[in-house]
Amino acid sequence: MNYKLLKELCETPSVAGREVRIRNFIHKHVKDYFDEIEIDPLGSLICKINSKKKNKKKILLLCHMDEIGFLVSHINSKGFVFVDPVGGFDPRNLFSRRVLICTEKEDIRAVMNPQGKPVHTQSPADRKKIPEPDEFFIDTGLGEKAKDKIKIGDFVVMDEPFLDMPEKIVSKALDNRIACWIGIEIAKYFYENKIELSNDLVVVFTTQEEVGLRGAKTASFNVKPDIAIGVDTTLACDTPGVPEKDWITQHGKGFGLHIKDSSFISDNDLVEEFVKLAEKSKISYQRTILSRGGQDGAAGQQAGSGAKAIAIVVGTRYIHTVTEMIDKKDLSNALNILKKYIEGLK
Repeated sequence: MNYKLLKELCETPSVAGREVRIRNFIHKHVKDYFDEIEIDPLGSLICKINSKKKNKKKILLLCHMDEIGFLVSHINSKGFVFVDPVGGFDPRNLFSRRVLICTEKEDIRAVMNPQGKPVHTQSPADRKKIPEPDEFFIDTGLGEKAKDKIKIGDFVVMDEPFLDMPEKIVSKALDNRIACWIGIEIAKYFYENKIELSNDLVVVFTTQEEVGLRGAKTASFNVKPDIAIGVDTTLACDTPGVPEKDWITQHGKGFGLHIKDSSFISDNDLVEEFVKLAEKSKISYQRTILSRGGQDGAAGQQAGSGAKAIAIVVGTRYIHTVTEMIDKKDLSNALNILKKYIEGLK
């Protein structure tokens, strides 16, 4: 498995609305694998493999490129930087974090902390308070010079290392660089093995999923698929303090066959097709329902006059943190089921 590629994807900073770096990185890696590549007005990378068969369908794979982060909203007179969130954060995970401020000329390493007194001088009530994301600030160590280097609208990402563990991967931005990795690896597989598909395959590396599936909506309208597949992470809450009924997925139990979330309900015929294929191929899977949250498959489902849609997901612990964790077997299973489905669909 090419975890070096996954590492490079995760370490390429690109928040929602600022996806140029990750799009350029992906484009460089896939330019030989597709028949057509275009960038739409919202910045999504639309990549097509055209089938030579007649009576073909159009399969759309939706893989969002953006990660959660921040945009700079203010730099005060002393050079402290204030930010506005892009995507959902749990503020409990923002204390004392290393961050990277990405400007046009350079990337600046800095630290994020909440405003207010240090714990040594806080009152008991202050110690219990959890600050909101907009109560945090960034210290670059540059003082007033920061105002000359950073401008409003520059973006900020977390700055933590990628960990390749024996059975797991830990990193920021696994949501959703795992899908980008899957999209690249699938195209590479078909290209290197000279596989002629029976249907058109369109892999779209979408923008702005974390703020409302925006790139997927416009790209899906453009593509007008017959079958839309969202590829994403989902929760894996099989950890201490969470009741078993709320686990959503378990690590090591296979890819997630996503039945429902707050944005869509999977087509039941597609669900059964994937179940039969997984069982025939001896690929481990688990059915998933997420009561809140959505993913790009919903946009594909509602494009044009509508499409059959499903989502293939990878259970992720500690999602929307710098220590997102996936199981390598689950990632491999997600990749393999999609390869088999796309190649085998007549």
